[in-house]
This record gives sequence, C-alpha cells and structure tokens, in this order.
Amino acid sequence: MSHIAIILTLAGYVALLFFVAWLSSRNITTATFFTGGRSTPRLVAAVAMVGAAMSGVTYISVPGSVLGDGFSYLQTCLGFFVGYAVIAFVLIPLYYRLGVVSLYEYLDHRFGIVAHRTGAWFFFVAKIASASLRAFVICVVLQGLLYDHYNIPFWANAAIMMALVWLYTRRGGVKSVVWVEMVKTLIMSASIILAIIFIIRELGFNLDEATRAITDSDYSQTLFTENPLDRRYFWKQFVAGIFLVVAMTGLDQDMMQTTLSCRSRGDAQRSMMTSIVIQIVVITLFLALGALLYIFVHARAIDAPTGDMLFGYVATECGLPTAVGVLFLLGLVASTYSSAGSALTALTTSFTHDILRAEHRPTEKLERARSLSHALIAVVMCSIIVLFHHFSHAGAITLIFTMASYTYGPLLGMFAFGIITRRMPRPAIVPVVAIASPIISYIIASHSKAWFCGYEFSYEVILLNAVLCFVGLLAGSTRRK
Repeated sequence: MSHIAIILTLAGYVALLFFVAWLSSRNITTATFFTGGRSTPRLVAAVAMVGAAMSGVTYISVPGSVLGDGFSYLQTCLGFFVGYAVIAFVLIPLYYRLGVVSLYEYLDHRFGIVAHRTGAWFFFVAKIASASLRAFVICVVLQGLLYDHYNIPFWANAAIMMALVWLYTRRGGVKSVVWVEMVKTLIMSASIILAIIFIIRELGFNLDEATRAITDSDYSQTLFTENPLDRRYFWKQFVAGIFLVVAMTGLDQDMMQTTLSCRSRGDAQRSMMTSIVIQIVVITLFLALGALLYIFVHARAIDAPTGDMLFGYVATECGLPTAVGVLFLLGLVASTYSSAGSALTALTTSFTHDILRAEHRPTEKLERARSLSHALIAVVMCSIIVLFHHFSHAGAITLIFTMASYTYGPLLGMFAFGIITRRMPRPAIVPVVAIASPIISYIIASHSKAWFCGYEFSYEVILLNAVLCFVGLLAGSTRRK
C-alpha cells in the first residue's frame, strides 16, 4: 500500500470527521455539551452505541483471536445480551428518574460526596488508561505505515492525533460524539463486509463455499462446555459477560453518554436493546473475517504473523487489491479516532461535574472549567500514549489494561449495594473498600491455580471484585433511616 494512498485515506477521513462534527455542533451550549440536548433519535443512538462498544483494539484483536479461541467470544456476547437487558430495565430508569448528567451523581444521591468522588476517580483512572492504550494502537500502526517513512517522531504522531480529537470534540461534545460514532459504525461495518468479499473472491469461493470452509474449520468452534478449568468454558464466559457489560457499559460515563442523550427513558431502553442485537451481528462478522484470514494465509502458504498483526499484514502486504488495505486503514482510523473522542468527552464531563463540581458555578465559569479540563485531559492522554511507546513491552501493557478493567469492580459493587440494600456505609469506609477489593481480587486471581485445584480466573474476576466490595460496604454499614 503506497504512502500516497495512506495519506489520502487519512485526509479523507479527517475531512469527513470534521464535517460531521461541524454539522452536529451548531447551536451547542455548555449545558448541551454534556448531554447532547437529550434529543438524539433512538435509532441513531443504537447504531452509535455499536461504535462506542468497539475500538481499534477490537478491530484488530477479534479477528486475530480466532486462532486460539475460535468463536468462543460469542459465549461472552450471550452474556452481554442479558447484561444489556439489566442496563435497559434497571439502570436507565434510575438515571432518567434522577436526571443525572454524570452517572456517578447516583452515588452522591445514595451515599454522599465521598462515594461520589471515589466512583468518579475510579472511572477517571480506568478510562484515561484504557482510552490511551486504544489510541496507542493506532499510533503504532500509523508510525510503521507512514510516519517512519518521513522521519516523524512518535511523540509528534501522538500529538497530531490528540490535537485532531480535541478539535473535533471541542465545541460539539456529546452530540458530535454520537454522530461521529454512528458514522464510525457504518464505516467499520462496511470495511469488514467488503474485506470479507475481497478475500472470498481471492480464495475463489462463492458465499456457500466460504461459509462451509469456515464451519468445517477448527476456527469456528463456539461452545466450550467440557472443561470448567478452561478460561473459555461456557458458563465462565457467559456469566462474566453479564457482569462485564453491566460494569463496563452501564456504569461507564463514556459508554452511557450516547444512550442518555435520547429524548426519553423509553427511547433509551429501545436503543440499548437494538444496539446489542446489531453488535452481535457485527462481532460475528469480525470472527468470520478472522477465520477467512487464517484460511487465506494457509491456502497461499504465507508466513504471516498471528494475533493482532494478522489483519493489517494480510490487508497491506499479501498482494490483495489496494482497496482492502484502504478499507483496513479506514476502519481502524475511524474506530480509534471516535473512541478517543468519546472517551475525552466522557472524561471531561465526569471531571467537570464529579471532581470539580463546576455545575454549581455560573455559566461563564462552568464554560471556562469545561474548556480547560477538556484541553488538559487531551494533553494527559497524549503523554500517556508516549509513555506506552517508551515502555511498550507486552507485560506492561497487559498489566495496565488488566488494572484498568479491575477498577470497574468497585463501581459494580457500589451500585449493586445502593440498589439492592437499604443500608448506609460509613463515609470513611467507602474509599478504603473500593481500593482494597481490586487488590485482594488480583492476589486471589494470581494464585487461583495453586489455591483452587487448578482453577484459573478469566473475565469473571470482575464479579469477585464486585462481591468483595459489596461485602466490605455491608460490613461497614448501618441501616438507613
């Protein structure tokens, strides 16, 4: 794939990005920056939520994971469906009844300011680390494909990306994010479908033959029901999927800001359930593409990398039409830029409302606090991306990503405690329990094979984390009057 084609693809997408952001940001005020004016049509929100749930990491990792895990990810997706129902019919009515701008205002309503700020800080640390990691992925890809050719350093690469993300979200906020996420979903889905079509054509298959080749291969195994110790075991993946999506979607400001911009509670609920159906279809396409990529490299005896590098390598280095490389790059850039913009807006909303408490200030001061927070968080994200580059051995990235996912366990425990019980924890105990539960969970998960007859924790560690937080809050609580 030529450097001119890469530059034209990037320039075309950035132009589209700013055009959509400009269209959606007209008549935006400081208040609507945070909520989108509660005017998003439910179908737009549903399609945008599909994009919000998928990043550049998803785009390259899910197809590559087929070699070792088959289609086992669909087991987790079945849990996602149940989790989305919990969000739609338990959490969304709660959020609309309270009229929250930030989700963590619920913790203030229920437990007080200490719990509110504890939850907000857990979200802030988790989201800024995970969003920076997702942005790091695209920066690494672009560095190898383009910037190294022109001797542009990595820090400039990261700065350019975050400057563009800051610019397109600076005025429109949530409304810009929603429409850009919708465009991202359409681009990403089209790139996957067209890539599948091109690869089927290169293999000389028709659609029936391609489907048969996938289903007859080892890559398509979906259900793993024999060994409970296997991390791919069905019930581990299914149950974990429920709690993962409740915590990492229903309790995540970034993920919920799109749904909460709908006109009414009913629209938000219908949007949520429509979104998960579309997501499962798109994820199935990702997995089918992964199987076809492995079938293609084996049929051509190509010594291709496996895992995360597979899709990009086949798309740009294996003699496929230039259109495949363009589609890969377009889908990757679209998924990453919109994810970074969505995260930046959510972080700005939470930091301004939950940590600075700026919503109580006059409009002019609120606008100044929001603008300054927005710019500073973009700078921090850029700095973290550069740090990832300097310390990017696999262990460090895996540890940071795992630690980021652990922070949702205390949020899940706090929200569950507030909804299920009528007890009130002592304020001082809340941050202590929230910090202790992921630490204890990590210790237990790290030694589980030795302590529990070979049992190895997978995604369900978030449930352990939440239970420990719930029990800790229960132990330090009194009955609410």
